[in-house]
Amino acid sequence: MLALAQLVNSVGDGAFHVCSALFFSRVVGLSVLQIGIGLTVGWATGLLAGVPVGQLADRLGPRPVAVAAGLATALAISLFLVVGAPLAFTLVCCLYAAAQTGSTAARQALLAAVIAPAERTAVRARMQALGNAGIGIGAALGGIALLLDTPGAYVSAFVLDALGFLAAALVLRVLPPTPPGAVSAAVSAAAHPAPAPSRSDVLRDGPYALVTLLQSVMLLYMPMLSVVAPLWIATRTAAPGWTVAALFVVNTVGVVLFQVRAGRGVRDVPGAGRAVRRAGILLLAACGAFAASAFGVSPWGAGAVLLAAAVLQVVGEVLLSAGGWQLSFDLAPAGRQGQYQGFFAMGSSVARAAGPLLLTGVVLGGGIAGWLALGLVFLAAGLATGPVARWAATRRPVPAEVPAAV
Repeated sequence: MLALAQLVNSVGDGAFHVCSALFFSRVVGLSVLQIGIGLTVGWATGLLAGVPVGQLADRLGPRPVAVAAGLATALAISLFLVVGAPLAFTLVCCLYAAAQTGSTAARQALLAAVIAPAERTAVRARMQALGNAGIGIGAALGGIALLLDTPGAYVSAFVLDALGFLAAALVLRVLPPTPPGAVSAAVSAAAHPAPAPSRSDVLRDGPYALVTLLQSVMLLYMPMLSVVAPLWIATRTAAPGWTVAALFVVNTVGVVLFQVRAGRGVRDVPGAGRAVRRAGILLLAACGAFAASAFGVSPWGAGAVLLAAAVLQVVGEVLLSAGGWQLSFDLAPAGRQGQYQGFFAMGSSVARAAGPLLLTGVVLGGGIAGWLALGLVFLAAGLATGPVARWAATRRPVPAEVPAAV
């Protein structure tokens, strides 16, 4: 059911992401600066919302919080259709980002409550693969809206996304109830009963915070592909314009084909550390290939190098995802999966909020040297994750494996 919910709302998400920027600029009439400010403020709010929503999931149970977060996301998407001023747009961005971050935290806590620890990363990998397949389908539908280029076509993409989140909320309601402390109860046999949750537990957990910080650095691959690579291709390479679309196709297909396989190989903290280390090496190689694309005088030669970079990037991405999910689950104490997953989800929000400005300055400003510097940052974060994760693991017992609840 979790995978089905992921698939249902990802179809609408694909259409939304393809059409949203043009809808806000052409239909709503916002400037590029106003859109950028609204999204930045919104994702900054998402940073602050993750832990409180996760704490609610720990206290009330993850299922009702996941359902409520899905309904709030659907509401935010609907409100985008009626905003007409920059302030209203920014406020709705705040609701949208907070709901999205909270939904991630609650769904991860829900997965931890109903799936055996050894199987969580594999299940999460299947969800990710289905989600990317849904995004691909939604992006194709959004492409039709772009082709029509009418207000009604853009509105239909937003409506599809809102309906997708409503349907996902209904799917999650079918899952068995997960009362507060479900994860804690599942691991009570480990002889390490979890004390009552504190509001600041995760904020005082230095090792977990450091793992999350390193994950945030690694997640800069997201704006690297969506923001920096298209600008680099247009301004610094001889590659044809359609190469940008080809890179996204490679990424989407690669995640669908390889995420589950990558997830099967990661079942504990040491395995997660190895996966993230390999991801750092591959992302360094991808940055090197992106830099090398500037040397191609032939459009086809530059395009081939860029496609090779996209392949290296997506293999690094699936390894990073598998390792990150395992660490987020295994390093969280029993009974606190909600707030810990909410904190870990902040890594994605940080990358989305700060990444575009940071990476465009480093890469587009530094050129080839900028790409290489970014690659070395990926490598350093990947190499550091394993030792830090092992340190974090010594601070608390890893939950014993239990049978899946569903």
